[in-house]
Amino acid sequence: MKAGRKLELVEKALDRLSPLETACTLCPRECRVDRTKGAEGVCRTGRLASVSHALLHFGEEPVVSGESGSGTIFFTGCNLKCLFCQNYQLSWLLEGEPATDEELAVMMLGLQAKGAHNINFVSPSHVVLPILRALRIALAGGLDIPLVWNSNGYDSLEVVRALEGVVDIYLPDLKYHSPSISKRYSAAADYFARASEAVREMSLQQPALDLGPGGTARKGLVVRHLILPGSVGDTIVILKWIGENLSPFIGLSLMSQYHPCFKAPEEIRRSVSAEEYRRAADEALALGLDRLFLQPEPFRPDERLVPDFRKEKPFRWK
Repeated sequence: MKAGRKLELVEKALDRLSPLETACTLCPRECRVDRTKGAEGVCRTGRLASVSHALLHFGEEPVVSGESGSGTIFFTGCNLKCLFCQNYQLSWLLEGEPATDEELAVMMLGLQAKGAHNINFVSPSHVVLPILRALRIALAGGLDIPLVWNSNGYDSLEVVRALEGVVDIYLPDLKYHSPSISKRYSAAADYFARASEAVREMSLQQPALDLGPGGTARKGLVVRHLILPGSVGDTIVILKWIGENLSPFIGLSLMSQYHPCFKAPEEIRRSVSAEEYRRAADEALALGLDRLFLQPEPFRPDERLVPDFRKEKPFRWK
């Protein structure tokens, strides 16, 4: 899509969503706080976005990171607040710096200049308006690489519909099916009800992964699911739902890398077992999706490092 047309769609999305900011209903929490006057909602974010890091990320799915890296912007704050979040320094502790719309646009253009395959917005649900305002500046300044919406899945259906044509690649989580599990771990009993309708809309907008000559995505949908210890039954229900409700030409990333962090309850203070992952992987393989990303061995803390966002380089790539 040409930058001029995308800029038109950004302006249209801003017209549609900006009125929601003063009694905020931009995510399923529907806190109805005035974001222009403070940061009192669940996400604890006001009018401006706050950013921890903007860097080339090599740890996403291969179709996103590619050879040159994904131009990733890590926002602080979150509308979900999972007890086990490995990015808790950002989601819970808000360790970052406020960024003006102009500064955010400069980050995007800087990442493009470094050779990023795309601009990857991590935890964007609560900062959709700052992102759109910054995109208005960045697109006018020459931004022309794909845009990735890398969310926890707890997105407003209205927001996702407004993003049609703006977002090129959707990269949402689909974390839970059970209301009791999502309530315990993320204080969101309605998680699946809201996330499933948002992800279904993403599939309608981007029903097939379109890969460029180098194998990196130009557009499409990759749904992520992180298996939790003791919850493989919930995982299988989610996988069946994906097979029955989403396009068979999307990508699915089945993740074994759970690592207990922050406030993880006692029952999930362990890694996923090989047997749990095997059960889930067998179910995922049976779906026959176009692209399936598997992690063949359960996560081991000494094999992969949990990011430390207090460091200038939070990741150490292997």
